[in-house]
Amino acid sequence: MKTDNKVIRRQKIRYSVRKKVAGTTAKPRLSVFRSNSDIYVQIIDDVTGKTIASASSRDKDIQAQAGTKSEKSKLVGAAIARKAVDLGLTEIVFDRGGYLYHGRVKAIADGAREGGLKF
Repeated sequence: MKTDNKVIRRQKIRYSVRKKVAGTTAKPRLSVFRSNSDIYVQIIDDVTGKTIASASSRDKDIQAQAGTKSEKSKLVGAAIARKAVDLGLTEIVFDRGGYLYHGRVKAIADGAREGGLKF
């Protein structure tokens, strides 16, 4: 069975990023997953292995908005920032998940920063 080289390359990058980036209870990790059509983010406490909060472009309030995928990604970043601030979190560690810090991934980071999170 042939596996796509692009997928293997991203997985290796993701592993090397995860060696350096870990979330604690005080400063959890903001993890990004990007599919072709949607984008998902989670705030994770790696000490306990629990997801604290999540948001995606498939949420009803974001899906109802018109706009490009990058504009929706910025809304997802703002939504996760609102949830984090409600939980009392202001500082996070950003995990780009092996994707380039460009386009939709950068839009999430910008939306989260505007929402009040510090990286």
